[in-house]
Amino acid sequence: MSCEPERNEFYSIAAPSSRLVAKNQLYSPDMEVKIDTKEKFAVVTPIRPELSDNIAAKLAETCTAQLQKEVKNVVLNLSEVAIVQETAADILSDLQQKFYDNNASFVICCLQPAVEAAFEKMELLELLNITPTESEAWDIVQMEEIERELLDGDDMEFDNNG
Repeated sequence: MSCEPERNEFYSIAAPSSRLVAKNQLYSPDMEVKIDTKEKFAVVTPIRPELSDNIAAKLAETCTAQLQKEVKNVVLNLSEVAIVQETAADILSDLQQKFYDNNASFVICCLQPAVEAAFEKMELLELLNITPTESEAWDIVQMEEIERELLDGDDMEFDNNG
């Protein structure tokens, strides 16, 4: 899977001023994001080239809302993001922890070199769950899903024997 996002479904993450323009399309002056829901995860792709703290906070709200849905896991595709502010990177780190605390996966993929360098400089590159491609991110989500199913099965078996 390429890191180039298809540009067919765009959603606003600043809902109050959003309006439905066409089927599956919401537009807002704040930030556009593509959300592509798969069987086990949603791929969230910000379209703007800069990930500021304000945009990251709105993005975190959108991703956190995913935790309330049937498909809880998120792959965050940053292929369009060329610049990331330090506070925005911290928000992503906190967001990843929130997902894992809620028994869901959060994987970031398709970093531009400047964004990868920024994460490295902030010492977040090793802390964040990052893959080079979207396809590899899908693999991680699916492996983590299997792992959770196995662990849940072990807990049930333990409960039945206890």
